[in-house]
Formats: sequence, C-alpha cells, structure tokens
Amino acid sequence: MEKKVLPLPLYRASQVRELDRIAIEEMGIPGICLMERAGCAAFSILKSRWPKARRIIVLCGTGNNGGDGYVLARLAYLAGYDITVIQLGDTAKLKGDARTTYQAMTEVGLIAQEFTAKKLSIVDVVIDALFGTGLDREISGSWREAIESLNRCTCPILSIDIPSGLHADTGTVLGVAIRADATVSFIGLKQGLFTGAGPDYCGKIYFNDLQVPSTIYKSIKTPVTRLDYEILKTTLPKRSRIAHKGSFGHLLVIGGDSGMTGAVRLAAEAAARVGAGLLSIATRSSHAALLNLTRPEIMSHGIETAEQLEPLLNKANVIAIGPGLGKTIWARAMLEAVKNQQKPVVVDADALNLLAKTPFRFFESVLTPHPGEAARLLDTSSTEIQADRVAAVRALQRRFGNVCILKGAGTLIADPNNQVGVCTAGNPGMACGGMGDVLTGVIAGLLAQGLSTTEAANVGVCLHGKAGDRAARDGERGLLPSDLLPWLRHYANPELKA
Repeated sequence: MEKKVLPLPLYRASQVRELDRIAIEEMGIPGICLMERAGCAAFSILKSRWPKARRIIVLCGTGNNGGDGYVLARLAYLAGYDITVIQLGDTAKLKGDARTTYQAMTEVGLIAQEFTAKKLSIVDVVIDALFGTGLDREISGSWREAIESLNRCTCPILSIDIPSGLHADTGTVLGVAIRADATVSFIGLKQGLFTGAGPDYCGKIYFNDLQVPSTIYKSIKTPVTRLDYEILKTTLPKRSRIAHKGSFGHLLVIGGDSGMTGAVRLAAEAAARVGAGLLSIATRSSHAALLNLTRPEIMSHGIETAEQLEPLLNKANVIAIGPGLGKTIWARAMLEAVKNQQKPVVVDADALNLLAKTPFRFFESVLTPHPGEAARLLDTSSTEIQADRVAAVRALQRRFGNVCILKGAGTLIADPNNQVGVCTAGNPGMACGGMGDVLTGVIAGLLAQGLSTTEAANVGVCLHGKAGDRAARDGERGLLPSDLLPWLRHYANPELKA
C-alpha cells in the first residue's frame, strides 16, 4: 500500500532486486502480480495528484519498468483516459512479465507508437517508464534525445520507481535524466533518490510496498537510513529543575581570523541557541572585544599563541575549530594545540583544509566537510566525491575515524558502526556563506550537553535542516544563516508545538 510516511531504510538496487526475488520465489507472489500492483499504484498517484488530467502519454522501455508502464496505460485507457503509449526500444526484446503486460495492453486496443517530440505538445501528464533501477550506463542515442525533449516539455512528469537516467545507488545522472515532478518507488526506497542529484530530479517521492509481507525486510539489512527528526528529538535530554549553567557544558569555539569574525560568532550563537551552558570564543586580539557587543552571553578572548589558548582548552569540555580560522601560521598553531586534546572536537572549514595537508585523527571528533573540503581530505576531486557520496563519506570515516559528515543536498553522516544516515531536511536557500558555521555550532552545542558524537551529528544535522526549512517559509532566496537562530531554539525544545 502507499505509505503516507516514507520508510526509513534505504537500499541499493541489488538489495531491492533481492527483495523482489524473495517475494517471488520464497513468498510465492507471482512476478506478474507485483507488476500489476506497481502499475495500479502509479495510476492511483496519477489520479490523486492530477485529478483533472485526461491526456496522458506513457513512455515505455523494454524492461520491467516498461512493463509497469503498460499496466498503467491499460488501466487508464479502460478508465476512459486519452492514452498514448510511446515505445522506445524494440518490443521484440520484451521478456517475461513485461511481455505479458504488453500483450494485455494491446488486447484492449492500445497500440504503442514511435517517439516524436511533436507528440509531447498536447499532453496533461507524462508517465516515465523508460528505465528502472538496473541502469548503470550513460544514456545515448534516441533514448537521450527523448529524455532531452521531455525535459523541455512544460507538462508534469510522473516517474515509475526512479527518474530514468538517475543512478539508483549514487544519485548521479547517467549523461541525462528525466526531471520528474513526482516519483513512486516500490518495495524498497533507493538511496540514490535522496542524495547526489536525486533531490533535484525526483520531485515528491511516494512509496508503495506492493503488499509484500513485512518479513521479507528481515532478510536484507541495510546500513543506510533516512534520519527523522521526530524520532531523533527524543535523544535530547529533559532538563533538571535544579540544573545550573555548568550542567550543559562549556564550549570553546576557535577561529575568526581577520575579515572572518562573523563565522566564529555564528557558530557560538548557534551553540547557545541549542542550549550549551557556557560559550567561549578564542579569536584574534584585534577584534576579540567586538564579538560580544550584541551578544554579551558569549565570552570572547584575544588569543595569539598556543600557550595563551591552553587555559581555555582546560576549561572547555567540547571544542569547535575552523569557522573563519584561515590558513595562517596562527591558524596552524591553534589546530596543533587542539590536536591531542582528550575531549570531543568539531572540525570545520579551514581546520579541515589544514587537516588535509597533515592528516591525523582526533581523540573524539565530528568532521563536517562540504564536497570541496572532502575532496581535499581524500586527495581527489569534488566531482569524484559527488559521483558516489555514500562511498565518499564512508572513506572519510575510515580515514579520520569517529563521525564524519558530508554536507550538501541529502547530507550524509557516517559513524564508527558503519551506519550512514541521510538527512532529507534543508533547502536551496541554505546554500550561502555562514550556514556551515551555524551547523558546527549546533553540533558542538549538543555535544556540550552530553550527547555522543553520533547523536550530536544526527540530531544536529536534522535540527539545522528543520530550522532552515522553517525559516525558508518566507522565501528561500535571501535566507541568511542568522535567520535560523530563533528556529534552532524552537526545535531544540521538542515539547513546544511546531
């Protein structure tokens, strides 16, 4: 049945194929039955999402994805819709259940036509049933031409299982991919829908388990899951009625070289807004006194040497280093002083760039690179990082230990237990300078209150994204990192109503 709330586990294409096999061979559900259910589920979404649509084009390939499309076309035709089926690829190559559904479609009077871009000029909705999750090669030739023509079309598109051309495991575009307005995924959600280019191509995601028994999911354990803040927020501990400022930790934020004071200030205030008890900043002496003029709760210290930093390190129970740090001799001295601290450290921005030059592992850490920083840490290119973000975040975790975050659309968190969390909160308005500094402060502020590195990373990333989505209700364009601060406070208190 169609799930109103999407399930949390995310699968690779090979894992979903194994779930299919178990359902068919071990549970005795005929493959044709699953295909009929898939086509019926897609038709149901078509009717509910576009209730006034009557002229429908169904683009079908020669695999099982095309078989789902034939089922939808037949059902819609019998329901009185104006249906045009466009076939790409030779129908002589159809096999098994896909051939059966193709024949059933032709028996009711629907004949597949060849593709021409002109046929897309008068249509209410297009159904994409070209390629499924098995695609692993770059699209070319007439297939590419058809997808490019469809992407130029202004009509809405519903993709069956996955937008054609999108890699199911990595979310990369295989040369060209259909930009869908909605995607309905079956049996298991594919991880490529939620990271890489997936969020830009899938539109609204629907899920239908095709009525397979829930027991089949016990056979396939996946280490990749969506993160849900409504579940994660229970990690935030209730506050004792006799608590004091020392109960919620002392965070030291190190950074803010000349011209970059805003970064360290944003990180510190974000930590305060999620509940850290005490906040100290270690920054350059030339501007230290300015940083708490409008936020007097922050203790700002002018620090020029590692020796001057040591007393602040001793007082803090959590350290964040990197926001506005720079890459000067001063910056390197600050990082070297933090290197052997036996306490949690959140590492961001230029601290990551310095770490890439002289790699080492902290005692306990959360690294928060964006793709460019991740590329430097792994000595590769950001293109390679984005080509397989799940593999990249795992490589970061293996190399640097503890918890590693790979920021971007579908932010990933890899922990020491080989688990990878995917955060689907957040929006394009958050693509601006300073947003990562806020995230650093959020995670460090949660660590200061006693959360583990994994808990702080998972909760912090989702809290940050949720606050960004709430702040973006007034518009994504022009959203500022500081706009998140009041919403961080709001969502850090889960007992409050949204």
